[in-house]
Amino acid sequence: MNLLPAIVLASAAGGVLSVLLASVAMRLKVEWVPVMVSYAIGALLGAAFLEVLPHAMEQADSMEALSATVLAGIMGFFILEKLVLWRHCHTEHCEAHGSDALAAQPQHDHGRSGLMITVGDTVHNFVDGVMIAAAFLVDFKLGVVTAFAIAAHEVPQELGDFLILLHSGYSKRQALMLNLLSSLAMMVGAVLGYFLLAPIQWILPYMLAIAASGMIYVAVADLIPGLHKRVELFHTGQQALLIGLGILTVWAAGSLAHEWMYAH
Repeated sequence: MNLLPAIVLASAAGGVLSVLLASVAMRLKVEWVPVMVSYAIGALLGAAFLEVLPHAMEQADSMEALSATVLAGIMGFFILEKLVLWRHCHTEHCEAHGSDALAAQPQHDHGRSGLMITVGDTVHNFVDGVMIAAAFLVDFKLGVVTAFAIAAHEVPQELGDFLILLHSGYSKRQALMLNLLSSLAMMVGAVLGYFLLAPIQWILPYMLAIAASGMIYVAVADLIPGLHKRVELFHTGQQALLIGLGILTVWAAGSLAHEWMYAH
């Protein structure tokens, strides 16, 4: 099977479709945003621990080197976030770009913050595309699951990006077009990853380790802290249920992809 069409399709689904879903999600009530975030957390953690890391362990020559790569990846994402190259806002109440922060700023900043978030999102999407390509090169099922997990966490993230772009002075149409353009970087990263990673198969498990560290970091460092703002028993139970649903969906998607792969 030629993997390139599958990689391009998966990266398009993970990038462009997530932006379209996020644009629709903008019309939903604010209360729905934590629901999407909780589900995205489960999808990210499920993909990292049930699919990505196990496949990386099967391919790696050294478990110590693989573990060190995961640790280095988490540290790298922390540094990138500190440098505002990996700054994501998943709800309108987040610390950096939340409603309080927005209220404290002028009515709009003539596009400056919107441009910053677009540049950061483009870098993020490019790296996501490389991750998707690395996953497909190891295993078709893993590629499907990785693309799904990326799309799941892109939806709440893109919603936050929309809010920042609108506050920065962009119209809804301009905000949608900027997000679509930044999402094309995912396809570019996926195609380049396919051609550059295929000749050096030995690096794939370590690329997967970096992918897993990114999923873990986004879920644990960026998304979960926001859930702790709602401590009521009902909301806690709802969050736990949705996280579990996200994990279950990843497991089901992996099983279906595995059956489809062997059926064809």
